[in-house]
Amino acid sequence: MSKIEVNTVAPQCGTTLTLGESGDTVTLGTGASQSGFGRTGTVDWQTGDIKTSTFTATNGEGYFCNTSGGTFTVNLPAGSAGAIVSLVDYTNTFQTNKLTISPNGSEKIGGIAAPTDLTTEGQSVTFVYVDATEGWKNIQDSTSNVTGQAYLTATGGTITTCGNDKIHTFTGPGTFTVSAAAPCAANNTVSYVVVAGGGGGGGVSEGGAGGGGAGGFREVKSPTTPYTASPLDGYPSSPNRVTVSATGYPITVGGGGTAGNSEGRNPPGSNSTQGSTSTFSTISSAGGGKGGQGGHPYGACSGIAGGSGGSGGGGHGATDAIGGAGAGTGNTPPTSPAQGTNGGAGNPNPSSSNGQNGGGGGGATTAGTAGGTYPGPAVGGPGGTGATTNITGSPVAYGGGGGGGRRSTAPSGAAGTGGTGGGGAGTLGDASSAATAGTVNTGGGGGGAGRSEINPSNPAGGCGGAGGSGIVIIRYRYQ
Repeated sequence: MSKIEVNTVAPQCGTTLTLGESGDTVTLGTGASQSGFGRTGTVDWQTGDIKTSTFTATNGEGYFCNTSGGTFTVNLPAGSAGAIVSLVDYTNTFQTNKLTISPNGSEKIGGIAAPTDLTTEGQSVTFVYVDATEGWKNIQDSTSNVTGQAYLTATGGTITTCGNDKIHTFTGPGTFTVSAAAPCAANNTVSYVVVAGGGGGGGVSEGGAGGGGAGGFREVKSPTTPYTASPLDGYPSSPNRVTVSATGYPITVGGGGTAGNSEGRNPPGSNSTQGSTSTFSTISSAGGGKGGQGGHPYGACSGIAGGSGGSGGGGHGATDAIGGAGAGTGNTPPTSPAQGTNGGAGNPNPSSSNGQNGGGGGGATTAGTAGGTYPGPAVGGPGGTGATTNITGSPVAYGGGGGGGRRSTAPSGAAGTGGTGGGGAGTLGDASSAATAGTVNTGGGGGGAGRSEINPSNPAGGCGGAGGSGIVIIRYRYQ
């Protein structure tokens, strides 16, 4: 190996200096630097000088442009063949506040002597000056906004936002589809409310029917979603938490139970039914229990007690011969915290029609009230109170029990009121209209009917109210 040590290598004649021949590799020693050979890369990025206002670019430099505070302009330098400038959206705000690119004097950008705007989120561009005909040409343009994925991404239901959270509301069946899970496990634990359909209110020919029980109410509030939860928040109990991954989660929204009808009608009416179950992932809420109901004491049908479920249905109030005074049991099947409460008993006082009043259906947080007793107030039992949560961004109550029906024809007294959270009200004896249905998408129980004299001109007399359908709500942090 030969070694030549000189300070300067100059051409013998002319201005061209050739090192090596075609096919040779010329290597500069370790630690050596070069100058005069032209640029070795694209641009030198000015990471220590983030631009926030109008400036003039320098050949060979790249700039991070922050337009979060407003639009501004980048003035390109005077063009010379091979000059290069790069620009990038620093805060992903070009779509809100544009960045204007202005050529020097009468020079052109892409053959046109006029400024241009960058308006795409996350955009980055590189301009090279070619010649006077075309001026600055954009030789590289990225419109993809590649960022770290800190939070989960999902679709399904009706989507709203509250602060840094997204809220998916399902009022019917659907799928909560997670397309990307968050790298931080805590951000994959979601908040939810799952409410089942409310039970149907009972119908009667004699006495006062029970109100339908509310659909089961279950809630978990994740620590990553700041809102005021109901008293039934089940976090941090392991069986109640739902941590999602990138897959689809089928959603079932339970329908309300059907209302009972007077058994003395021709054709005979039908019994009330329990509400249907709502589900999300491993979480199921049971439908509300049906309201108790009864026929005529001289007929073939006996009374039917309130049914069990998420919350229990209220009992039937009539003579002992008809029966059915018992109320349904709530939190069936059992969950912790309890998904609902018991219904109120009916009062089957045989000595006076004033005492034959239906019990209220159980609500998510308080039990239904028993039917009024004689010689006390001739009232149907009020439905139990539901649970109030701010999961949607404002306080909303779900899971109110249906009010019991009142048989009495006394001048004072009232049917049972529906519980807060969508419970339907009961009816007075011989009412010409059906009891009130539970409110849709609250899981409220239907109201119980009052005594019907089977008057053909009052076709709705003796009919209970249907239960309200349920709802599923999912909330998580998205930014």
